[in-house]
Amino acid sequence: MSGLNVSLGYFITVVALGLSCRALLRRWPRLGFLSEWSASFVLTACLLEVQTVVEVGQWAGGLGADVSVTLLFAVLLIHGVACGDASGNPTLTLGRFLALEATVVPTLLAVAGQFLGAHVALQAALHYWSLELTDMHLIKSLMASSCSTSLQVSVLQGFLTEAVSALALHLAHLGLRRRSALLRVPLIAGLLTFLSQAASGYTSAYMNPSLAYGLTFHCPGFTWTEYATVYWLGPLTGMSTALLLYTGHIPRVFSRNLFYSQKTRFRVPKSGASGEPEDKKKQ
Repeated sequence: MSGLNVSLGYFITVVALGLSCRALLRRWPRLGFLSEWSASFVLTACLLEVQTVVEVGQWAGGLGADVSVTLLFAVLLIHGVACGDASGNPTLTLGRFLALEATVVPTLLAVAGQFLGAHVALQAALHYWSLELTDMHLIKSLMASSCSTSLQVSVLQGFLTEAVSALALHLAHLGLRRRSALLRVPLIAGLLTFLSQAASGYTSAYMNPSLAYGLTFHCPGFTWTEYATVYWLGPLTGMSTALLLYTGHIPRVFSRNLFYSQKTRFRVPKSGASGEPEDKKKQ
């Protein structure tokens, strides 16, 4: 249990740092895009530790699959509560841009902040593992330079897995966006956990370009182009498809609704050639 206690202390420290950054940013609204940096940092740093538990926890720390699944759901739930509107996910940010809910400059700054947050989280995790606080982290530190890639299938299969997973995620986001956070956050966390477990033998269903950059791009086995095709182009395809299916169009690209007709809410009374209602003519 000592390994689990160290991991819990790590999670608490990372979340506390993220909350501190968000509290400081409230004083400078113009730097609001940095909240995406904070959200990405917290998410990537925590999931790097969950990944450690999954890979070596069972035989180095006595931590079974039930522990890793519980940790994953808890991390996603706490991230959703603590980070609020900041998702740490470039596809969600670009989705708001395509839906005309954000402009170009804030979107670019937010996406840049998300990738920077993931990079800083990876460097922080590498330093944390190098401290070798437990046997689990000692082994992870030795494995860091030759880690196992999350992409366990071909590039085409990986692309389709990420696209379909992202399609489900973004449809859920669009359907729940006006719901209370008490309902929305647990449902999204549960869906993310389910998709991650269902795709564990394929791509792990990150559905998040910056998160995938922090968790698996540094692992050997595939080129950057192949990783980008699966973990960047796949989620972007799923997000665009979800927006198209949900709204009938992509507002930033074209305004015509391809799937759903806009029906009038009220019936217009029939009138004769003179413009008078039929009832008056009969009188």
